[in-house]
Amino acid sequence: MFRFTTGERSDLYGAVLDAFGAAGERLETALGLDAVREGLRAVGWLAAVEDEDLHEALKQLGRWELLEVVQNHAENYRTAEEYERRNLQYSLTRRGEAALAGVRHALEVLASTGALQTAVLEAIADRLDELCLLAGEPASADRRIFSTLRELEGHLEALVENTKAFNGELQRLLRAEGADLEVFREVKAATVAYLQEFLVNLDRRGQAVAAAVARVEARGIATLRERALRGAELPPVAGEDPAAGWLESRRARWAGLRAWFLPDEGARPRIEQLHDIARRAIVSLLQVLERINESRRRSSSAVQDFRELAHWFAAAPGEEDLHRLWSAAFGLGSARHAHLAHPDPELIPSSLPWSQAPPVEVSALLRTSGRTERFTRTAKVRDVAAVKAERAEQARRERAELARAWADLATDGPVRLSSFQELDTAVFARLLDLLGRAMSTLPDAMGVRRATTGDGRVEIALSSPPDSRTAVLRTERGVLAGPDYVVCITAAGGAGAFPASRAARQEVAG
Repeated sequence: MFRFTTGERSDLYGAVLDAFGAAGERLETALGLDAVREGLRAVGWLAAVEDEDLHEALKQLGRWELLEVVQNHAENYRTAEEYERRNLQYSLTRRGEAALAGVRHALEVLASTGALQTAVLEAIADRLDELCLLAGEPASADRRIFSTLRELEGHLEALVENTKAFNGELQRLLRAEGADLEVFREVKAATVAYLQEFLVNLDRRGQAVAAAVARVEARGIATLRERALRGAELPPVAGEDPAAGWLESRRARWAGLRAWFLPDEGARPRIEQLHDIARRAIVSLLQVLERINESRRRSSSAVQDFRELAHWFAAAPGEEDLHRLWSAAFGLGSARHAHLAHPDPELIPSSLPWSQAPPVEVSALLRTSGRTERFTRTAKVRDVAAVKAERAEQARRERAELARAWADLATDGPVRLSSFQELDTAVFARLLDLLGRAMSTLPDAMGVRRATTGDGRVEIALSSPPDSRTAVLRTERGVLAGPDYVVCITAAGGAGAFPASRAARQEVAG
């Protein structure tokens, strides 16, 4: 299929297929000889091509089953020459379309760069929320379900492809050794900053997408796929019904989405694996940057010193000079263990040669630090049982306070902000945090702003007030007045993260 990319005429073959691809974008399915020549000029082929060479190129592409020859019976031909020139037309076969698409995709991959885009994660969550809302719409929304589902799959494909490409470039960067240390250092420092920015709130975004997947599946993903199939309006084809293959493709895409954010049987989501890869890359890049900075701080390196010493050896006038240079370069210092003595020096006479003296124990630290071991009394082990008990009690108190706060703020459904009336200071701070997170997000198609807490356990849905009423919330430290928004505070994903009833609240408080 890709034989046209090699050989003497590979450039001409590629330009001809590009001309047919450009014609297909203009909905022109068949081209004659003159149209092919015009198409070559349109795609940037400026070299002169004889009719015989162009005919031979078209025939060769036909023998490779990339083009098919058709006869144009709709034209009126006045001369035999005109018949020969305009009768035969050429069009791309399925193999030709596939070959052209493959080459274009390869060139696109070579020219593209991977990226880690948090906006894609937010777009996936938005499309899932929109699917959840459309599940309750009548049959007239089937086309919107189809378009939203395809947008969701497109965002997921962009996330996967960009992540794979970026990870490949990242691993190549970790293995690369740049010639220009300054440029090399700047690139790696910028990559570290890029990774650190991507990791901010990555856990929260991943948990938000997982909660949205659970909400959509609770509405019935099979039903949504059937409605999307009706909205797709697939054209009738001869042979096998394309609906089965289309549904199977949707199921495979949804399984890929679950593998990334909400896998089955307790498996680890791929978004967490991406988190680990990014963190390990940050550590590796920082280590490389430290080595680069260390080499920049040294006035000279060992390699440069040995090269200079080699020049001195080459310029030495005689053998005796070579020995003196060797002694000066490598024999300047005495052995570090020469000052060590026998445990009982009086047993060893001073006149005894060192080669005949008994050996002494040499510390392993002398080679690395130049010092010997010094043994002192072991310090007492501090009893930390009381500290551990105090910290455990503090953690229990904080969990109980957090549970009481969420219990006071939990709603069974949408309520007015004014229904909270008087709140404890800590509970009021939690409510303000939730409201601030919701106000910082964009409203969805229904005008609802959604946000979750930092741990992803609690979700708030905020809607604009339907009237001009004012909500007044009282705390021990003051009074807050503002628009009477409609809020719904629940556990993310529908799980019971906190008690909702008053009896349950009293039990938590007890």
